Amino acid sequence: MPEFIKTYVRWVERFNRIVGRFAMYLIFAMLGVLLYSSATKMMEFPALWTLEMAQFLMVSYFLLGGAYSMQLGSHVRMDLLYGALSPRKQAGLDVITILFLIFYLGFLLYGGLSSTSYAIQYNETSYSAWSPPMAPIKAIMCFGIFLMLLQAIATFFKDLATARGESLS
Repeated sequence: MPEFIKTYVRWVERFNRIVGRFAMYLIFAMLGVLLYSSATKMMEFPALWTLEMAQFLMVSYFLLGGAYSMQLGSHVRMDLLYGALSPRKQAGLDVITILFLIFYLGFLLYGGLSSTSYAIQYNETSYSAWSPPMAPIKAIMCFGIFLMLLQAIATFFKDLATARGESLS
């Protein structure tokens, strides 16, 4: 594989590792918000913003952590015949299926950017009583999808190298 592909894969995986490790701690922020919500409800003074903030934190958690999860290979796989294949044949099959993922993520990113643009242009807010602006969470959503797209391309190159009997190291 050319050196620029190796550099791309190293850079993407390093960046996604940093973002993914940061995203792991968002679960604690979400738990804190939910704990605060429970405490205020017990004192009969419920906060309006807690449920929606917990949802925003959860969305950030799984979208920003998705690329790191993909890098670690910890996504769920359905293993009917896949496990019986040799590593090179598995990588060859992964090369084909990852192209579908890249195609899907491209469309998802296009829709997300369109939705984010709309939220910014029209100052879109949520329909809840708290009514926060939607642009920040939509921007985080687009960033997470973009990281997944970068990681999918890096995974494509790694699988292609494995299928060809090469290594990207």
